[in-house]
Amino acid sequence: RAAVDLKALGERTITVDADVLQADAGTRTTAITGGYVALADAVDKLVKTGVLERSPLIHQVAAVSVGLLEGEPFLDLNYLEDVAADVDFNVVMNDQMGIIEVQGTAESGAYTRHQLNQLMDLGEKGIKELLQAQRYQK
Repeated sequence: RAAVDLKALGERTITVDADVLQADAGTRTTAITGGYVALADAVDKLVKTGVLERSPLIHQVAAVSVGLLEGEPFLDLNYLEDVAADVDFNVVMNDQMGIIEVQGTAESGAYTRHQLNQLMDLGEKGIKELLQAQRYQK
């Protein structure tokens, strides 16, 4: 919903079902980022075949995991980093750096506002790279 102008889509439903066949963690963020690429491909086909007059896509969407391991921020945690992380987050943003979702947990203890800001900055950096990769796929 964060990527699509539902009025422009009309009385249609597009279901994006993502199966992550191989991953070392981050399956949810992978599904979101890859799901956007699948959605963009489906919409392009609907426009090219005349089903839609124009693309209803209004924003790209991507997601990434971030975390703190021994107080240090990490981007795109693998499985071993994820299970060892003191804090781990999923960050979902659009191409305007608008926040769609932030989901995070301190696994032990607590984290500071400064650390949260560090993780959000790192997540934004990673999402910018993913958005660029999505554009390259078109």
